[in-house]
Amino acid sequence: MSFNRLIPFLLCFLFGGTVMAQSTYEAGLLPAFNLNKKLKNDWSLNSRIESRQLFLSGGSNEDRISQYEYVLTDISMIAAKKVGLDSRIAGGYLMRIEDGEIIHRFSQQYTIVKRKFGFRLAHRFLTDQTISPVEKTEFRLRYRVTAEIPLNGKSVDPKEFYLRLNNEYVNSLQDFNYDLEIRLVPLLGYAINTKNKVEIGLDYRIDSFLANNPSQSFWTSLNWFIDL
Repeated sequence: MSFNRLIPFLLCFLFGGTVMAQSTYEAGLLPAFNLNKKLKNDWSLNSRIESRQLFLSGGSNEDRISQYEYVLTDISMIAAKKVGLDSRIAGGYLMRIEDGEIIHRFSQQYTIVKRKFGFRLAHRFLTDQTISPVEKTEFRLRYRVTAEIPLNGKSVDPKEFYLRLNNEYVNSLQDFNYDLEIRLVPLLGYAINTKNKVEIGLDYRIDSFLANNPSQSFWTSLNWFIDL
């Protein structure tokens, strides 16, 4: 099944299945700021700060709550090295500040980027380990496919718009409990110049549906990328 056919299928599966289930939801803002730096010998460095801000929450059997809450801040750094014509390996560290606690996450990833006619397709395979002072260590195995589609021409040039479509599957194991989270992230991007890009879109996530108790998140994603 092609990537273009997979997205409508997943939307029907996710939204159709959760209508009948006892679900909870939350919605808010997810702004992020990224700094990218190319280094010698095919190395690169990415620094990122992201915050999560909640505006709305509720459930099928709960009242809707409209109240602002600052949920967390993520600060991360990833070092990557090009190991082939279309591939990179990377390792990173993330520090999460949530409810006065510091949570640590270590990640390892392998990325393949293929340039198709008129768009770019990237496959990312990632593992991470989350260490928290109040919870058991969480181990995750993730796969993400991303399509970047220029809206003018065959590549993204300055002062042009583009689409970026992400579909990710996050397998989680914590204290011998397994869960699967699915993410769909359609974004509209704009290349301000050769060094700056901005994106806006929806970051939709659903988990716990395997236990027939789905939890859905709807985040307005705002991204700013700067190449140094």
